[in-house]
Amino acid sequence: MPKPRSQQISLLDTPNYHICSRTVRKAFLCGVDKDTGVSFEHRRAWIEQRLFQLSRVFAIDICAHAVMHNHLHLVLHVDSEEVKKWSTIEVLQRWHTLFKGTLLTQRYQKNHKQQILNKIEISMVESTAAIYKQRLIDISWFMRSLNEPIARQANKEDNCTGHFWEGRFKSQALLDEGALLACMAYVDLNPVRSGIASTPEKSAYTSIQLRIKAALQGKQPTTLLPFRGNEQQHKAKGIAFSLQDYLTLVDKSSRVLRDDKSGAIHPKTRSILTRLHISNESWLKLITEFEKIFTGAVGTAEHLCEFSEHVGLQRTHGIANAQACLNSA
Repeated sequence: MPKPRSQQISLLDTPNYHICSRTVRKAFLCGVDKDTGVSFEHRRAWIEQRLFQLSRVFAIDICAHAVMHNHLHLVLHVDSEEVKKWSTIEVLQRWHTLFKGTLLTQRYQKNHKQQILNKIEISMVESTAAIYKQRLIDISWFMRSLNEPIARQANKEDNCTGHFWEGRFKSQALLDEGALLACMAYVDLNPVRSGIASTPEKSAYTSIQLRIKAALQGKQPTTLLPFRGNEQQHKAKGIAFSLQDYLTLVDKSSRVLRDDKSGAIHPKTRSILTRLHISNESWLKLITEFEKIFTGAVGTAEHLCEFSEHVGLQRTHGIANAQACLNSA
């Protein structure tokens, strides 16, 4: 039986989550249907454009993404602190870009400078805005806002009705830096591992391609959560690793996957794996079998125990694999 979301997502433990959403009835997000010869490559743009729009509205950043033939991988970062800074009017402006809201919230947004609402109406608006604010850090609402429009668009194009996505998306809490980086690499290398792309830079509609293109110009993509480099910069928002280290790690890992070899990781990448306490052998296993190794939350044995206690799980799953892969060096 699937676990309730309350036992899969705990912002007290981590802001980072791996999401996987799959289609039904042999529906395609991209690629070519071998039975009909019809190409669905254009749907990849639908997904990516909607994804970036939502990240501008929600207090949820994209760490990594990959659009595959019949499923979508995301690594998301929930910014609970950012949403606390939003005023009532900013919350409503964001919400109304996606949903109609109520007549009162619409009136408030349109006329908030004139203050035409009375105190009771303003109180009702503020209460509604508080609900919207919580939804804007809710991964379930984020995925609903992503999947429903895509499903309607695809069904219209296919001239059919019914479900396009599976009823539930898969969610995994990433409890520490090792889990986050391993999952990002797993997602970024999905097209290479599946044979869709020969190299990371040729992986269309993925975060790694965007990061590589921006890096060639000495920049980072504005649509993705940046790498902030120096871990001492606690006030800086971003992923606590060097972008160059990560790109090197992914590149060297992709060469091992592409050549179908079980060889060692290049010496240039060892420093980052040493910091994460992950051995070369464990890293290669993580980037090829991440979802098989971990079916639930991902992290060191200590972090898994803490997470299980906080979400009310009676048993802690994945400890053996955590000790083998994430505490392996």
